[in-house]
Amino acid sequence: MNTPLRIVRLANFVTPVSGGLRTALRHLGAGYLAAGHEPVLIVPGPRRREEHTEQGLVITLPGPVVPGSGGYRVLTDRRAVTRALASLAPDRLEVSDRTTLRWTGAWARRTGVRAAMVSHESATGLLGAWGLPAPVARTLADRLNSRTAQAYDTVICTTDWAAGEFRRIGAARVVRAPLGVDLARLDPDRFAHSREQTRARYAGRGQVLLVLCSRLSAEKRPERALDALAELRRRGTPAVLTVAGTGPLLPRLAARARRQRLPVRFLGHLSGREAVAELLACADVVLAPGPVETFGLAALEALACGTPVAVSRHSALPSIVGPAGAVADDTGAAFAEAVRELLDRPVHERRAVARARAEEYGWPAAVAGFLAAHGTGAVGEAAGTAAGDGGGTGRPGTGTAAGTALGAAGGPR
Repeated sequence: MNTPLRIVRLANFVTPVSGGLRTALRHLGAGYLAAGHEPVLIVPGPRRREEHTEQGLVITLPGPVVPGSGGYRVLTDRRAVTRALASLAPDRLEVSDRTTLRWTGAWARRTGVRAAMVSHESATGLLGAWGLPAPVARTLADRLNSRTAQAYDTVICTTDWAAGEFRRIGAARVVRAPLGVDLARLDPDRFAHSREQTRARYAGRGQVLLVLCSRLSAEKRPERALDALAELRRRGTPAVLTVAGTGPLLPRLAARARRQRLPVRFLGHLSGREAVAELLACADVVLAPGPVETFGLAALEALACGTPVAVSRHSALPSIVGPAGAVADDTGAAFAEAVRELLDRPVHERRAVARARAEEYGWPAAVAGFLAAHGTGAVGEAAGTAAGDGGGTGRPGTGTAAGTALGAAGGPR
């Protein structure tokens, strides 16, 4: 029988309008709680706050806004974070920031706490997306990742693609634990009766409804969705685009749509989970153009709603969407072709395949994978489902119980 653990999680770049990371933190915390553990999440915000939630205790510490980030905050007061960690006395530390919070690995080592860093992004990809030449990006990423791997007992990666840059440097303790999707809330049958009514708000009869659900920042390449829309319309496909999300590129994208007279509707951030699900469920195709996505929760949520996804060939998403999606090079023309490929499939078939693919990624299996990476599991018979998830199995043959060593053999560091 496993002993209940206090699992303290640290994360930067989490805001009320952030997407995938906030979703993952919520479901994992709820899963830890259901499994009999005590999760505590520490995030930055405008002021100090403590709140008991469905994912356990959430502590907000004051942190400044990163200029030009669209509202993201970071924990910069090391003394405040150290005091919080000392008072909480964690049994496990889980950190979701390999840069500004990497120092917590040394704190954990000094205090005898087992610590893991979750790689939510590709350092190589991000540096490349910021304009660095590929050789320079790779060299800098290798240095950063080497320091990260040395700082923590374990590095948790959600896909083989994400783990690749750690395998490249021979990191010793890298495990894989995929994320999941809320299969109950995002069940397409829930929206069958309202799909046409919802769809009518965004597209006319005979039009193709494309949806982009993403943070509008440079690394997500949201402009690629507009490129694809323009190309589809040039080829005679009556496509329209609805964009859910906000970010620093919103004004530029909106100005371009007006200038080129592209039929794009910008919804901004959708705060209600039901509103997002309804939008995804009524789309013909969802676009996921980000070339540095390490998992792609928004794409998986679209599949759960029965909607196929066109994804970047250079991200981790091709292995996630499998036969339920279409893969494109990073150009508007290529994404337009991917959209046409999906539209050529019978509607019932493409929706059924999308849902079937999503059912391979339930949150309970994801929670089990992360707990295994922490060297524990459910406490007694307390294990349950995470944050309203209706269940689902892990993807066959991919080691969802984590612990699958992806780097070189050996102990920590």
